[in-house]
Amino acid sequence: MTNLTRSNFQAHPFHLVSPSPWPLFTCIALFTLTTAGVLTMHGFSNGGYFLTLGFLSLIGSMAFWFRDVISEGTYLGNHTSAVQRGLNLGVALFIVSEALFFLAIFWAFFHSALSPTVELGAQWPPMGINAINPFELPLLNTVILLSSGTTVTYAHHSLIQGNRAGVLYGLIATLVLAVIFTILQGVEYSVSSFTISDGAFGSCFYFSTGFHGLHVMIGTAFIAVGFWRVFAYHSTDSHHLGLESAILYWHFVDVVWLFLYVSIYYWGS
Repeated sequence: MTNLTRSNFQAHPFHLVSPSPWPLFTCIALFTLTTAGVLTMHGFSNGGYFLTLGFLSLIGSMAFWFRDVISEGTYLGNHTSAVQRGLNLGVALFIVSEALFFLAIFWAFFHSALSPTVELGAQWPPMGINAINPFELPLLNTVILLSSGTTVTYAHHSLIQGNRAGVLYGLIATLVLAVIFTILQGVEYSVSSFTISDGAFGSCFYFSTGFHGLHVMIGTAFIAVGFWRVFAYHSTDSHHLGLESAILYWHFVDVVWLFLYVSIYYWGS
């Protein structure tokens, strides 16, 4: 009886994750996606097929991985208070690493902008570059993204207060605004007079705004998963770590965009 009790009950509050194939599958999918992306950009034949395969593989691996984590936290009760504290710390460290990543991008931008070289015409923007007007599409995108931060905050407070309708409507509004932002970013790229190959200005502009756009799409996926979990009655007013992490990530995306707009769109133009 003693042996049976010890084998069925653990003496600590932490969750020991069972072996999972999804981290390995996700790594393989990411390797396929990045490699196929480079091949496609260089015009290799059938590169687009491998790019699509890598993208679908990544989506599938993440979906199954999310499914297992949701099962652990919602149905198996493995996400105790101690586990949630650890997950909160992990999300915080992840966002700090993302902030340092964008710091490197801003460093590259200001390195070239504050002291333009002779090759850039000793001016910023360089000669021949017509910068995007910051008071047109960029300003509209700023209003849209800040509005999405407001709606997602409303959804969070509604969840804490037990207002289910407010949560769902707030998250739907956030997702709609996020999709509109991404579409307008694509429109901005299509009408821009310069490309990523146009010197330091083009490289810094598309590298910073493009990676921010990628983060917007990732945050949209996170919030969409959170919306589905609220709709499926997975989240409660006191246990909604996944949605809370997605909301924190979305606020980080908002803050980064403010820095991008002020420095690259307004000051850089």
